[in-house]
Amino acid sequence: METSVTVKGQVVIPSKIRHRLGIKKGTKFYVEERKGEIIFRPLNKEYFQKMSGVLKRSGLVKALEETRSEDLKREEEKIGRRKGSR
Repeated sequence: METSVTVKGQVVIPSKIRHRLGIKKGTKFYVEERKGEIIFRPLNKEYFQKMSGVLKRSGLVKALEETRSEDLKREEEKIGRRKGSR
């Protein structure tokens, strides 16, 4: 499908796509430039569900929590040694 940019930099999204994706007046978008292309992602419930799953699948949150827990233990040990040396 083809569309054009207005003088104000606005782009018209064809109605078939708007209806299929549930895009209505006031829908917010995340806009990204990637390898010379412009990607528009509607910020809707599906988008946020998909993004929340990214961290769950990768285990990144768990790894960060474990690392932070280890850091806290080391810091507490350092503080304990300093207090005990007085």
